Amino acid sequence: MVSHIGLVGLGKMGHNMRERLRRGGIEVTGYDPRPEVTDVPDLAGLVAALPEGRRVVWVMVPAGAPTRGVVDELGTLLAAGDIVIEGGNSHYPEDQARAAELAERGIGYVDVGVSGGVWGLENGYGLMVGGEQELVGHLMPVFDALRPEGPREEGFVHAGTVGAGHFAKMVHNGIEYGLMQAYAEGYELLAAKDIVTDVHGTMKAWTRGTVVRSWLLDLMVKALEEDPALAAIDDWVDDSGEGRWTVDEAIDNAVPLPVISAALFARFASRQEESPAMKAVAALRQQFGGHAVKPAQ
Repeated sequence: MVSHIGLVGLGKMGHNMRERLRRGGIEVTGYDPRPEVTDVPDLAGLVAALPEGRRVVWVMVPAGAPTRGVVDELGTLLAAGDIVIEGGNSHYPEDQARAAELAERGIGYVDVGVSGGVWGLENGYGLMVGGEQELVGHLMPVFDALRPEGPREEGFVHAGTVGAGHFAKMVHNGIEYGLMQAYAEGYELLAAKDIVTDVHGTMKAWTRGTVVRSWLLDLMVKALEEDPALAAIDDWVDDSGEGRWTVDEAIDNAVPLPVISAALFARFASRQEESPAMKAVAALRQQFGGHAVKPAQ
């Protein structure tokens, strides 16, 4: 049974995951480049701190080059029988490549899509896992310590083979794009109509009993309580890449995703100081119908 693991990356998610694991009876040795939060000075120190036997290291760093670098180094420090858990938001083909490379050294690999954000410490983390059944079974004490309380199947799934965990998380995040966009558009329409004098109260009234209630709606209401006009934030919206991957997969598999695709493109629009496309639309309306246009500022 796993009772002590290493955790690489003690940022917004990893720091809270370390604490929740410890509360759940799992000893954690954490490594982070920031000296004020790390338990050991480097990856070699982390591996050395783990008990002899089947060592487990969970990697919780940004996807791409940071994850690749950490996993590559762990491959030189760990031994046959040890296990690497990749808990970032990596693209699933990279999981398959890393698993194959580590397998040559006898090191196991499991990918985990983690949802819960900064609230996971208290609420638990939704976990989507990909990997061999034997490895996943061995790691269940870790997953049980992290997942929400209640029935396991309502906060944890062994989704399939290596890559399935991150593929499931990718689709989860694509859905999240669509849900957030729908709530945002509804908010904008409520705020645009002067007949509605309590926009915050209207959305709060949706949080119980209605078919659109959700945790995302609760968070939208919380944001409006803190800043009723959302005046303190800019309208620029980033994307982590998973929305793009979701749309790419939809194209490759001929699966229509009009809502998720539109939500992704809406984020792109938020980054434009001015929209050339909308200028073109205005020009066309003026050309064919003589419609009024506003002069450029």
